Amino acid sequence: MELLSVIRRWHYRDHFSIREISRRTGLSRNTVRKYLRSDSVEPRF
Repeated sequence: MELLSVIRRWHYRDHFSIREISRRTGLSRNTVRKYLRSDSVEPRF
């Protein structure tokens, strides 16, 4: 689940738009938005 940290890094540090992130990951914009709004920490396996 490192995808969550990549999405957050692109949005907050690199200032990518949600649309650009969805293009790069192949996820829908709603999914990217949901990941950015969630305050959960990635599970460690």
